[in-house]
Amino acid sequence: MIVQRRAVTAVLAAATLLLAAGCSSDAGGGGGAGGSDTASPSRTGPQAAPSARATEPAPPAKGSVKVLRTVAEGLKTPWGLAPLPDGDLLVSSRDEGTITRVDSKTGKKTELGEVPGVSAAGEGGLLGLALSPSFASDHMVYAYFTTDSDNRIARMLYEEKKPAGEQLGAPNTVLRGIPKGYIHNGGRIAFGPDRMLYAGTGETGERGLAQDKASLGGKILRLTPEGEPAPGNPFPDSPVYSYGHRNVQGLAWDSKQRLFASEFGQDTWDELNQIKPGDNYGWPEAEGDSDDSAFHNPVAKWHTDDASPSGIAYAEGSIWMAGLKGQRLWRVPLKGTEAAADPQGFLKGEYGRLRTVVSAGGDKLWLVTSETDGRGSPESGDDRILELQVT
Repeated sequence: MIVQRRAVTAVLAAATLLLAAGCSSDAGGGGGAGGSDTASPSRTGPQAAPSARATEPAPPAKGSVKVLRTVAEGLKTPWGLAPLPDGDLLVSSRDEGTITRVDSKTGKKTELGEVPGVSAAGEGGLLGLALSPSFASDHMVYAYFTTDSDNRIARMLYEEKKPAGEQLGAPNTVLRGIPKGYIHNGGRIAFGPDRMLYAGTGETGERGLAQDKASLGGKILRLTPEGEPAPGNPFPDSPVYSYGHRNVQGLAWDSKQRLFASEFGQDTWDELNQIKPGDNYGWPEAEGDSDDSAFHNPVAKWHTDDASPSGIAYAEGSIWMAGLKGQRLWRVPLKGTEAAADPQGFLKGEYGRLRTVVSAGGDKLWLVTSETDGRGSPESGDDRILELQVT
């Protein structure tokens, strides 16, 4: 049953302001009526050649979202989600540092184990998950997590036949030294169509890191599965794929294998960007659109109260973006690398803060709520994984 969220209390709002001063990223935010809306977001200028755009069809300007069922509930600080080949789901707990398998049919939860070395504080902890592109043979699970000294990416052997709680092998670090902070740790990882590992990172509140190509903070990184700079990267011997980012927490590819990423703004504009190798996305010099041709403008932008985006997914010709403070799921219909119509919001306030959205194939999505992360108003059953049908 859909539950309408109550407004966040004054005490919670005050705590949120202390934690998120100068940071829209995971700030609290009120609920609202259900349904869809297009009031605040906007499209930006063209990003693709007109000839390329003209040859690609666009989905309808208006879409729909139907919540088919609650897959699982009672999850603590869920963050990353990785669908297994058999349809079950792996979900990470940011604060507990554990990975749990969820039976997608029954909702039964089985803990694989705890990732050693996770240091959860603020926006850090056990964050994104991804399966090896050779998972069927190597059974490797990749995780992005915060330690006492840095953010890093490691891979672990998943041995399903071992007892619950003992199914994760020792982590093998593939990349270390990503800057960590109380805020802006990035954390989303995904293997692309090229079988390379992509990671969204944050600038930890130190703005200058985003423009420093020698730093791993405020970037999108592209790595081999072993953690080396991927062949064809734009900067020699560097894992940096794009830069000038504030805090990237969403990565997804469209049907033409083009990469899109969501990004937290500060006080004015959150962004959906189409990622080109080597491009500069402007932070901290630009937030939202810029007249400076040195910076790549976003595909769409939102006021920070309406979005504060985390995960994104591609389905039915659109990018779907989960909003934390905005407490809604945004749909951005695409024509080429441009927004074909104004973004449309769904589920406003109905499930609270939304953290992760992942394609479930065809017109289906998995959606993960984020009410237990210290900035929500958790109710009975939080947090949840939902199955959606979208158009």
